[in-house]
Amino acid sequence: MIALLNVHHSRVDDLEGDDLLETVPDVAQTPYIDGFGNVCTRLIAPVGKFVLKSDGIILDDGSEDEDCRDAQQHPIEDLPSDTLVYLLGSRYCDTDLLSNEAWRLFESTEPGSARVKAICDFVHRHITFGYLEARATRTASEAFHERRGVCRDFTHLAIALCRCMNIPARYCTGYLSDIGEPLPHPSGDFAAWMEVYLSGRWWVFDPRNNSPRIGRILIARGRDAADVPLLQNFGESDLLEFRVWTEEL
Repeated sequence: MIALLNVHHSRVDDLEGDDLLETVPDVAQTPYIDGFGNVCTRLIAPVGKFVLKSDGIILDDGSEDEDCRDAQQHPIEDLPSDTLVYLLGSRYCDTDLLSNEAWRLFESTEPGSARVKAICDFVHRHITFGYLEARATRTASEAFHERRGVCRDFTHLAIALCRCMNIPARYCTGYLSDIGEPLPHPSGDFAAWMEVYLSGRWWVFDPRNNSPRIGRILIARGRDAADVPLLQNFGESDLLEFRVWTEEL
């Protein structure tokens, strides 16, 4: 197995104590950094019931996602080379099938943060959220036509539309609590959102929630969900139980 369950290195300094991956039974672990800078762990799971658990305390200042109002879109020729991969189509972000629609919908919008906001507004309205609508193989173009999905589908579609409009966009996965949100809170889960490159830096956008949130804790970044599976199995396995928690102390 390859596990991506540790907090991203950009938040390591905010941890109180170690961010350890525990297994039952205990097995050897080999950590490494992948090509996107994510902390990964290689391990061999034994036959039978196997438990993985990661827990910790992280300090967060409680600030909302930064407002990037008036951030500018770069001409492609001015983009840093390491952002160009996030303009290309990928496994779940099939830009070749969405380019014409993207330009039809957003060509008249103001380039930059206003265009990204228009894309997020569109995706937020266009897709109906529902956990029963989850499908691991759904691409951005399929989400566009089916108009249903979960947070990864919102994110894949928004990323693909941004890339079609020549805005670098990358996929993020992590924890997003409901701290500060009205009750009742749903059961905990991992979340997906995106980062876009404007005015010389990356900014968070969340087409699923489409409003600033607090307590967003990054685990991994990549081109799309194929680059950042929280658990990659090489062999047969059945998921018996799954729990995610993010609680305010």
